[in-house]
Amino acid sequence: MSLQSTIDRALAETPSGRVVWVALSGGLDSSLLLTLAVEACRRYPRPIHALHVHHGLQAAADDFEKHCGWLCSRLGVPLFVERVNISLSGGLGLEGAARQARYLAFARRVAAGETLWLAQHRDDQAETFLLAALRGSGVRGLAGMPVRRHAGGVVLERPLLSIPRSTLEAYAGSLGLRWVDDPSNDDQALDRNFLRRSVLPLLKARWTHVGEALADAARHSGEADALLDELAAQDLERLGGNPGQLAVTALKAMSFPRQRLLIRHACRRLSLPTPPESRLTALMTQLTARRDARVRIGWPDGEARIWRERLYLRRAVSPLPAGWRIDWDGLTPLATPLGRFTPTLRRREGGPVELRLTLRQGGERMRLAGRGSRDLKRLLQEADLAPWERERLLVAWHGETVVAALLPEQGGWLAVAEGWEGVPRCR
Repeated sequence: MSLQSTIDRALAETPSGRVVWVALSGGLDSSLLLTLAVEACRRYPRPIHALHVHHGLQAAADDFEKHCGWLCSRLGVPLFVERVNISLSGGLGLEGAARQARYLAFARRVAAGETLWLAQHRDDQAETFLLAALRGSGVRGLAGMPVRRHAGGVVLERPLLSIPRSTLEAYAGSLGLRWVDDPSNDDQALDRNFLRRSVLPLLKARWTHVGEALADAARHSGEADALLDELAAQDLERLGGNPGQLAVTALKAMSFPRQRLLIRHACRRLSLPTPPESRLTALMTQLTARRDARVRIGWPDGEARIWRERLYLRRAVSPLPAGWRIDWDGLTPLATPLGRFTPTLRRREGGPVELRLTLRQGGERMRLAGRGSRDLKRLLQEADLAPWERERLLVAWHGETVVAALLPEQGGWLAVAEGWEGVPRCR
């Protein structure tokens, strides 16, 4: 199949009438992809837009944008430019931080139901496989880049992923295509550039098919990862189907590799970052902790807790600031350290109210209809809440009287005092 036919087929498979975006850096690969996409539109009409991410990392960045503008003007394609700031504070390194910034820019611009084409090719896949292997990645990392995946309703697709760069270079030459070369691609201090410039040419001198072989290895790893994902999904269903709560007894009956597989799968289902190997090992060790122990294993943006023979996987939350309080009218949406909520609280007899929300200090009591005065601690025990949920109870005061208790993580009122009405109530 010719290169143009490959792009024709890929475009024909996109939804008719929906925008197909091409991530355009200005380099050979993306410039050729955009050119082929415009030609394919003659046979399969689709709206084509180009998206350029301006990283601002080097003096040549403005020249990249100018070239993208020239090419899009020549092809009659609308160009959208997203300017990003690269932060190295997240520990991802320059390459990782730039990649993260690009994908955030893509998410801002591309709407749900639309398709974004990326110009990675077979040589890129081989480099990705080697990088993953050198980092000690499992099969998911070794699978490299998928041809197609869904993210937030957007289809990310790499129609050139099976094509070697040599083929792209030859085709671009036959078209007389113009592009810009990124000077940073020669910087072998960057891992990917070192593989591209020094390692892969050496391997190719001995094994001429190295690019194809490594790309095939990535594809096989992808197939293995898909099968493992199916197995983990079956295990999750057998344990009740809730990725946020796993039965510890059933989990302990599995082998360690299967435990790890299920926990990682559950984290992905919850859109949580998967725990690093050391944290995952520590977590599995804690599965045998005594029933009354309060187990917490944390990692960046995620945490696992064990309580009453259940493993809870959740997003990590920051400690509540001591002394927090806020005045409230019972109607305005609430902005709290735990998020934004829209409960309401009012007197049954009506009229404006002046409320104060605080953290629970201990010893608070509330008068409930038909039950008299009750200690909030007892109400929490009756609700059978996990300890970390009890610690985040917010108390609503009217003057010096407790009139309601809010559980932000459940988004509703645990209890409302006699003579008051609150919506929503916790289930």
